[in-house]
Amino acid sequence: MTKDEEKFLHRAIELSRQGMQNHKGGPFGCVIVKDGQIIGEGCNEVLQENDPTAHAEVVAIRNACKNLGSFQLTDCDVYSSCEPCPMCLGAIYWARPRRVIFANTKGDAAAINFDDQFIYDEIEKESIQRVIPFIHFPQQSALDVFRDWMDKEEKLVY
Repeated sequence: MTKDEEKFLHRAIELSRQGMQNHKGGPFGCVIVKDGQIIGEGCNEVLQENDPTAHAEVVAIRNACKNLGSFQLTDCDVYSSCEPCPMCLGAIYWARPRRVIFANTKGDAAAINFDDQFIYDEIEKESIQRVIPFIHFPQQSALDVFRDWMDKEEKLVY
């Protein structure tokens, strides 16, 4: 790890501590870097915002994308104080950064009662077998909207 990489990871860790101490949410922080510059950062803000999606990585992704004027993090690196949870992992893949560098593992998070294994297990189940049942009720009108998307000439595919 280079000195710059270590500096960015330590910034993510610092954000995790600040967010925790300021009662914003759990002890998680994230920094997004492009061309050696921080372009977005965040800490867990679940409690402050009453938003279960306000995890550090999601907050940082939103911040970075706004600053870039783009919905993708091409050529960016994500530095996180902890291995991303399933939701953040999905958000990271949608944002398409170059790589993710993290400090604590999901096992470390589980040891302090932030255990995401339940969600990983739920993903593998049939939708109707999940703790929160997912009920498929097909609608032609929903398929029509998808067909309209496919036929739309002026669209930006992402």
